[in-house]
Amino acid sequence: LADAEIASRKAIELNPNLFSTHFLLGSILIQQKKLKEAEFPLRKAIELKPDFFNAYLNLGALLKDLGKLADAEIASRKAIELNPNLAKAHYNLGNTLKSQGQLEEAEVSTRKAVDINPGLADAQSNLGSILIELGKLAEDLEKLKEAEFPLRKAVELKPDSADNNLNMGNILKAIGKLGEAKL
Repeated sequence: LADAEIASRKAIELNPNLFSTHFLLGSILIQQKKLKEAEFPLRKAIELKPDFFNAYLNLGALLKDLGKLADAEIASRKAIELNPNLAKAHYNLGNTLKSQGQLEEAEVSTRKAVDINPGLADAQSNLGSILIELGKLAEDLEKLKEAEFPLRKAVELKPDSADNNLNMGNILKAIGKLGEAKL
């Protein structure tokens, strides 16, 4: 990846008006865990091509990881505006809203992600997690039971995910299926 970063920087130096090169550099920096550095090239890609939904998608996720939740929400909503059938954008928005404590709206957005792409394991897991939180807040056993399906789906899609298995164990315990909870 270091070579890819160098090549991308050189391409930008030679032609700073190519949105795709800025996007590539931002993506490479994210993969290298250089999150703060990645923000500028993603914003530059958007400046050069304002309808580039993938740049908004990546920027939204990046900003959420950087703790810039309000900006992450704006970027995720813009990605959805540009491509309403992009499951990952709905997932990102739901994840950001969950971090902001807006659980009902997070549920709506995450359900949309799951409706668009039932195979998106992270969205299934996030939906289950949101339903657990909503059920616990409302002391609503039905909401907790509803969390079981997306969590089972998340474990099925990503059986090696510790988070998915932990969430599944917690929900089974919460709804009284202790025999199935393998923590």
